[in-house]
Amino acid sequence: MDGGGRFPEPLIAAGPAGGPAGGAPAPGASLPGGWAGTGILTRYLPRFLRPRRASVAIPIEKRMPRLLGTSLLFGFFGLVGATGFVASGAYAEVVARHGALADIAARAAGFGLDKVTIAGLIQLQPAEILHAARIDQRNSLPFLDVVGVRDRLAEVPLIGAVSVRKIYPHELVVTLTEREPSALWQRNGEIAVISADGTVIDRMRDGRFAALPLVVGDEANLRTKEYLDLLDAAGPLKERIRAGTLVSGRRWTLKLDGIDIRLPETGAREAMARLVKLDAASHLLDKDIIAVDLRMPDRLVVRLTEEGAAVRQEAQKKKQKGKGTET
Repeated sequence: MDGGGRFPEPLIAAGPAGGPAGGAPAPGASLPGGWAGTGILTRYLPRFLRPRRASVAIPIEKRMPRLLGTSLLFGFFGLVGATGFVASGAYAEVVARHGALADIAARAAGFGLDKVTIAGLIQLQPAEILHAARIDQRNSLPFLDVVGVRDRLAEVPLIGAVSVRKIYPHELVVTLTEREPSALWQRNGEIAVISADGTVIDRMRDGRFAALPLVVGDEANLRTKEYLDLLDAAGPLKERIRAGTLVSGRRWTLKLDGIDIRLPETGAREAMARLVKLDAASHLLDKDIIAVDLRMPDRLVVRLTEEGAAVRQEAQKKKQKGKGTET
């Protein structure tokens, strides 16, 4: 105390920065930044509205994640290496041999395409289906595009309908319906496989359809049913008929063991039945003839081979000579 009975210092210890003890601001004092009543604000205001302490400046090298520079360096060299791997063609070679990276990973995980079940095959072979679908050992089941496989198979002319489904972990099931080939159609030197309604299924590629009936000429494919009906009318001669040619889009000429059977434009089935009866009675088609004309309903015209014509002519001469001697 001084001589006047006063203490030289306050009895309450001063807080930080000359404020009251405990750090609380003196009554009526202003807070930094113009805020007043910090305790009330922090108690009643939302967190995002409360005053924040000034951030302490930290050197940038301490704020960066550890080993960031090393990671960036390795990433850069990895990118350069990957770019060179792709640009050199090595990646394309790996894909060509083993498939895409996703397929390689899926096969390693046990989802390889190990089994393909194909149902509905009649004329087609399994190898043809796999080739058309572009399926091989490089594929994996998870990354196989079944829609793409189905669309590619639908483009095969001999396939009428097809469905494709996956059975995990490693099986693919292909179910298809083949179009039924009915005949072969020859035009301009090319032979195509056609259905009963004349629709072209595919071009003749091998001998699997060689036993089908053959029609020849423009629009002959559209009259295939008519030709097949004539074959039925031929009865025992059916196996000897090799082809049917549509002449001028009006009538048929059948090729029977090298003999042309010329049928009329109307009544062709009846004319064929007449030929069957005639051959059964006289074995006409076993003689030296090259053509039988049935276009006239009341008569039959036969054209002989050169040898047959010579024999017939000689026989007629002998017959005439014999008649002259008797006279």
